[in-house]
Amino acid sequence: MAKVQSIAKAGTLKAGTHQRVWQDYLTMTKPKVVAMLLLTALVGMCLAVPGIPPVKAVVLGLIGIGLQSAAAAAFNHVLDRRFDAKMARTYHRPLAKGRVPTHHAVVFACVLMVAGFVVLWQLNALTAWLTFASLIGYAVVYTVWLKHATPQNIVIGGLAGAAPPLLGWTAVTGQLDPHALLLVMLVFTWTPPHFWALAIHRRDDYAKAGIPMLPVTHGVAFTQTMVLLYTVMLALVGLLPWLTGMSGLLYLAGSSALNLAFIGYACRLKFVPDAVKQGYAWSTFTFSIWHLLALFVVLLADHWWTVAMG
Repeated sequence: MAKVQSIAKAGTLKAGTHQRVWQDYLTMTKPKVVAMLLLTALVGMCLAVPGIPPVKAVVLGLIGIGLQSAAAAAFNHVLDRRFDAKMARTYHRPLAKGRVPTHHAVVFACVLMVAGFVVLWQLNALTAWLTFASLIGYAVVYTVWLKHATPQNIVIGGLAGAAPPLLGWTAVTGQLDPHALLLVMLVFTWTPPHFWALAIHRRDDYAKAGIPMLPVTHGVAFTQTMVLLYTVMLALVGLLPWLTGMSGLLYLAGSSALNLAFIGYACRLKFVPDAVKQGYAWSTFTFSIWHLLALFVVLLADHWWTVAMG
């Protein structure tokens, strides 16, 4: 009986170990971030055509963009592992804790990268190469150089994270389009206030790790001002899809409400005494995530409404 219990216990431990390994590899792909990127890519696909986009382009496009985005996230874990170990927000990551060997993570990321490129190549070369360029922009240019070189790191490096709507568009059409670039501008302008709110909340972490985020190099007050200025800029950029005829009144109303709410959060962060101590930086960061998701849902809803009424 004791022997049977021992075997059962060993089997349970082995199953638990396998489950933890898979969880660690899944964590390296940053699934929540990838899911948000895929939503923006899907909206780009839908806005690229007047009706329903081709099923093949949607399926292969989302799979390929998802794989390459996951690869970029895994490379980020590899390249940032020493800095992650110094920060409370990231010290528990698989590579920072040593649960996944570095060379295993590199192989994993390379497999994802190649698989994603091959899938996108089945659609068109433009999307495959643009997605690969975005991967290099985030995993190498931002993570290795910009992040440690300048407090404007997230502004310049944010272009890679803003690419998915364009990638979705080209996956369907195989062509660049000014309207797709408007979608990129939306995400590009949204990224700094989103990330700087987090950087304010985690300022001590970044200072300890020696990463020159804006709150570390220029102070919290200056960063709060920049968050407010960028949310105002985002509200102005948010008018462009309507002004250019890309979207209609449903988008105008929804995006205006969302952008005004974001400005409200930024004003509270800037002008309420001890806003950082009261957790306003974190609440601004959290709202910014829902803001982007809702903004692209409104874009999609406006598009389908126009199609249905047209």
